[in-house]
Amino acid sequence: MDPFIGEIRLLPYNFAPIRWALCDGSSLQIAENQALFALIGTVFGGDGQTTFSLPDLRESPLPAGTQGGYYIALEGVFPQRN
Repeated sequence: MDPFIGEIRLLPYNFAPIRWALCDGSSLQIAENQALFALIGTVFGGDGQTTFSLPDLRESPLPAGTQGGYYIALEGVFPQRN
């Protein structure tokens, strides 16, 4: 099953799987990530004209004994509203 765009998961990897990005506050181009921008806008930063930022969860605690990090889905299913 495809993830929802913008879904954040704790994954046990030290790399971002295809179609996912590490939640490290990185700036992304709106033109290349329009669906994700439509959902999160500039809540986490960016100029709102050409860039927006991902959440920065690098300092968020991980469960004991866990490695990896928090990743956000760049592609997938666009969440629908009722």
